[in-house]
Amino acid sequence: MNKAFTVTRIIFGVLITIFGANKFFNFMPAPEELPEDVMNYMMALMTTKTLYLVGAVEVIAGLSFIFNKYGALMAIILMSVSINAVLFHIFLGPADIMGALILLILNIVMLYAYRDKYKDLLAE
Repeated sequence: MNKAFTVTRIIFGVLITIFGANKFFNFMPAPEELPEDVMNYMMALMTTKTLYLVGAVEVIAGLSFIFNKYGALMAIILMSVSINAVLFHIFLGPADIMGALILLILNIVMLYAYRDKYKDLLAE
């Protein structure tokens, strides 16, 4: 289990870091045809600079998983990004939901793998 977790953690970290960095450097092309609701939502995120906050969280979380430092904390923080991504795709872009579901599933795997770190937090 330890080696499988390490491989999963590093792959997850690399993916999260790449997608977070893309929010700053736009090296992955955006789809050409997007529904108006998606465009409005994305413009709101860009106008308010919220997309940069999400990108920073993703880059920090990704590096955290890669270097295995503060991974348990980052798994909790990243969960809000994961849930928002799934909800975004459910309501605005269901055709492209697979990436968001993979993000959510890997985030849940990280939470489960770090479950021992949460014992004091969840104690009554």
